[in-house]
Amino acid sequence: MATLKGKLLIASPALVDPNFARTVLLIAEHTRDGAMGLVLNRPSGDAVVESVEELDGFVALDDPVYVGGPVQMEAVMVLAEFEEPSRAAALVVEDVGFLPADADLVELSGRTRRAKVFAGHAGWGPGQLDAELEEGSWIVLDPDVDELFSLPPEELWSAALRRKGGAYALLARMPEDPSLN
Repeated sequence: MATLKGKLLIASPALVDPNFARTVLLIAEHTRDGAMGLVLNRPSGDAVVESVEELDGFVALDDPVYVGGPVQMEAVMVLAEFEEPSRAAALVVEDVGFLPADADLVELSGRTRRAKVFAGHAGWGPGQLDAELEEGSWIVLDPDVDELFSLPPEELWSAALRRKGGAYALLARMPEDPSLN
């Protein structure tokens, strides 16, 4: 089994589950025991100041909290691009990883380039993600770290499909509801 850790999963246009339709996920862990990832393009509507004020100074308080997925919605995770990757609790791809739970935010604030705050995550049991891949629910792509942090969330899905190229670039232009076309 090849690991998908550090890869992006782009929801197929046929995936209609409301938790994952038109999402882009970063897979943080993928083993025989299952997988865990974060939905990168679903802002919750809440700002950091409303949910995790203690992150003041580390991220802008008016930044959105993203819905990382439907599992453990009360759990907050911070995905950051680290100047010193050894400071991450766990690296996911390149110098992008999770902020340690016991991090000294004042010390780390100058040691990260950018960060996003997530509530919850996506999770799969043993073999579940592999089965979803086989049925065509997900399109796999190597991440572009700059895209992860800089693109507006509403543009991430179509941008990832365009970057995948070929027929996928055409899918990027597909309306959410093709019957309205």
